[in-house]
Amino acid sequence: MSIEPTSQFAAPRIDARALLGLYDPADTTDWAPIRAAQVHAGGQLALFLLGANVIGAALVTLILARVAPVWMLASWSAMVAAISVAITFRRLAAKQRARTVATLADVRDTVLEGVALATIWTIPPLAFGVRADMQIALGLWIVLSVLMAASAVAMAALPLATLSFLGILGTAIAAMVLLVGGPVLAAAVLLFTLLLMIGCFTRARSLVVIRAGEIALAERDETVSLLLREAEQNDAADWLWETDAARRVVRASPRFAEAVGLDPASVNGKSLLEVLAGDSWQGGTVAPALRTLGEHLKTRAAFRGIVLPVSIGEQHRWLEVAANPRHDERGAFLGFRGVGADVTEQRASAEKINRMARFDVLTGLPNRLSINEALAQAMAAAEKWGSRCAFLMIDLDRFKAVNDTLGHPIGDRLLVRVAERLATVMSANELIGRLGGDEFAVVVRDATDTQRLERLAQAIVDALAQPFTLDHHTLYTGASVGVATGPRDGRTAEMLIRSADLALYRSKDAGGGKYHHYEPQLHVAAEERRVLEQALRSALSSDQLHLTYQPVVDAGSEQLTGFEALVRWTHPELGPISPAKFIPLAEDARLIGAIGEWVLRSACAEAATWPGDTRVAVNVSPEQLHNPGFVAVVASALANSGLPASRLELEVTESVFLRDDSGAMKVLERILALGVRLSLDDFGTGYSSLGYLSRTRFSTIKIDRSFVSGAAQNVPEAVAIIRAVVALAQSLGMATTAEGVETAEEHRLVHELGCTKVQGYYFGRPLPVDEARAIAHRAVLGREAA
Repeated sequence: MSIEPTSQFAAPRIDARALLGLYDPADTTDWAPIRAAQVHAGGQLALFLLGANVIGAALVTLILARVAPVWMLASWSAMVAAISVAITFRRLAAKQRARTVATLADVRDTVLEGVALATIWTIPPLAFGVRADMQIALGLWIVLSVLMAASAVAMAALPLATLSFLGILGTAIAAMVLLVGGPVLAAAVLLFTLLLMIGCFTRARSLVVIRAGEIALAERDETVSLLLREAEQNDAADWLWETDAARRVVRASPRFAEAVGLDPASVNGKSLLEVLAGDSWQGGTVAPALRTLGEHLKTRAAFRGIVLPVSIGEQHRWLEVAANPRHDERGAFLGFRGVGADVTEQRASAEKINRMARFDVLTGLPNRLSINEALAQAMAAAEKWGSRCAFLMIDLDRFKAVNDTLGHPIGDRLLVRVAERLATVMSANELIGRLGGDEFAVVVRDATDTQRLERLAQAIVDALAQPFTLDHHTLYTGASVGVATGPRDGRTAEMLIRSADLALYRSKDAGGGKYHHYEPQLHVAAEERRVLEQALRSALSSDQLHLTYQPVVDAGSEQLTGFEALVRWTHPELGPISPAKFIPLAEDARLIGAIGEWVLRSACAEAATWPGDTRVAVNVSPEQLHNPGFVAVVASALANSGLPASRLELEVTESVFLRDDSGAMKVLERILALGVRLSLDDFGTGYSSLGYLSRTRFSTIKIDRSFVSGAAQNVPEAVAIIRAVVALAQSLGMATTAEGVETAEEHRLVHELGCTKVQGYYFGRPLPVDEARAIAHRAVLGREAA
């Protein structure tokens, strides 16, 4: 009997069909105990599954109480309870728990449980959810998603049943959400279902691998125990060895001699240590494990699990030995009798697993775990010797665009090329690794030479600034680098990583393609940002936001045509906070949607009180336009306020078109269909593509303040740009609004250049609501009097 586990279990490669219980593989693996483990594991969380179904049924009943008859809900709940109880009793049956083997049919039969349970749970979304409002549908979605997650945990050991349950119920939920909330939410449901199914399959595979390993280990232990009890020769063993009291090999078996690469006749009489040491015995450079073996032989103590390196010609092998001392009937020591096995393949597998745990699979670089350990060691050495270490965070600047346009396979290959290029600029003093995604890091063990550290950071930036060629694509990515030096910038690895991360953010904010060192004010700025974000989350509910209105007038007649609504934030402790600070923060924190909706509704409600046809302009964030539900928000704001759609103008910037996404275009088209006007803000400061103007029907192009002030200073380029924009707008039937007009001279100039409307401090600063309302009334009275 071999003490080595079969190759199936030494490096498990589980066939997916066998895992699902669809067929029996034609190999030497005994799947019966593995399937028994699957069935047993499925019963361990049976009560948990029962509770999840009962609680879920109760919650669904409460949600649907307003839209479905009570008797229907009661009948459905009873069916859920009956099926759940039946499944629970079946899985907790004594014969199921006592089984040590299970058949293919036992695993296949569980799919009926999953299908039955899924079928009964599809009734709420398909029978009631599709006819309910969004609030009820959302409630059903949440409850059923939690139930799916709980089922994926409780039933993962039986993947065929679980995947059936998740697939059927997930499809039903997606159908409901498609009809109630639209295709985007339905796609989100299907993605969530797919992720659950992948997680379930992975967990089921892990169970099988663990059980297979346990079977192999039990078989190995049984084999070793048997061999140690057998006689001095056993043809079924890997190989046996025996020594006399002087530790010399006696009666060497052919397998033992083959394992050490010697002739059986020449092995007898030699020292066991000399035989196992091979050529290293003469040089005296024996392995530490051989010294450990010598100590056990010297003390005459039993041992096991000693793994020795052995060189057989040019081959390097690993042998594992175990033995017990032998005594005669009078207790006199006779020597050792033991067993040995070649564990080279097992050790290679273990090393491979260890490497996978510590190295990135894609690039082969050390992963986050290895980098963190190396940084901790470098910091410990720096503290011990009073020196310095450093940590560099690297982030690729335009990697997301590669994934979005060329696909993830190209993106992965680009990461491999980036890793190779980064490795070329490293020395023995640095360790480069990949943290994940497009983030890399460098641990500099000795960073006492500041100039050398800066040269390294610049070398990284320069190396990644060079183009990459992949599949006839020339890719430019570039990188931003943040540098932190320990222990100055952090006395722990976590603090140093955070400092490098803050420095990296500064490099990204500066436009990328640069490196920056950590500075204490970066932490101050980050803390300020954190405090502001927390305060901003409560600003809307605590009525800290308010609107001001800046007049927009006709360039020729100087008659008021409308106002631009501008949001302002006054914190009770921090005072007024600039929009330049809190608007980007709101976009990053995903708060801009709620704030933007409040601004829109408030501006529409206020504009509805103005007389005549005075318009109100509202700035819209790209995040709002990429949300299909924004059209409903606009329609609701107009309907609730009573403001005619023609008096609302939404201002968008070019950044909304930079994503490779047609969703924003569809939203803009639907907004135009409502009768709302669109204005392109800050035209000329971004990419200024004429394609934007041809793809969307804008009513106004706004010329940025920088061009107005430049034209007033007789900058030829600014004057030429304004003329070009005006000519372009006139040819497309659009108006032009000059922003930031602060003097009479600037007003005269932009009017002569052809701008139709002007806006700026010359005609009025952003005004409180009462003053704006009064100006609107006076403007209408003035026109009537004229």
